[in-house]
Amino acid sequence: MQASGAVVAVTNLEEFFRDALRNALAQHGTPVEEGAEHYVVDMLTLFARTERLHESAADGGHLKPLARMLAESLEAASALERERALKRLGDVSLFMAGFFARGLARSLVDVDYHVAMGGSAYQSLARSLERARRRGSAEVFDELAAKFGQLVDALAEIADAAYVYTQRDVLRLYEIWLKTGSERTRRLLRRLGIEPAPIALRAH
Repeated sequence: MQASGAVVAVTNLEEFFRDALRNALAQHGTPVEEGAEHYVVDMLTLFARTERLHESAADGGHLKPLARMLAESLEAASALERERALKRLGDVSLFMAGFFARGLARSLVDVDYHVAMGGSAYQSLARSLERARRRGSAEVFDELAAKFGQLVDALAEIADAAYVYTQRDVLRLYEIWLKTGSERTRRLLRRLGIEPAPIALRAH
């Protein structure tokens, strides 16, 4: 891993992500329950291996569009298959929106689209698990859905730790602020010397 321009040796990836996530969430004032934290850390550790992130892609090199993942959840032949599809949609949306927001600027979909799709997927999964009387798991995904935007901000904080911003990046951050009102983006813009417009002004 890299931080502040220096390479940092990481002997345990799970511990690294747990510490980094806790620090980022604390910085944003977003507490999460142990179950939700454990789930996100496991997901990050898994997706750190590129082949696991792309495991459902036919050619192993490209992710399915989120809309296709959603369609697969709706077309699932069983409740278990539907839950797996919703989980995959939520996980990919969270990971991509958190770690690859700058790359999404070059695609046809944006961060807010990933937030909407991922949050809805986790919420639908929570309801499905609740109906199946799997209350513990349902509570985890319900929290992930409710705090999806804050979790995206936390993951982006981790990803941005070693990034040097260009003028184009600053403009991109301002676009994200206008679309999402992200508290993290507002603070980052201020650190970069930009004062975001008040929410009341952005509404017009």
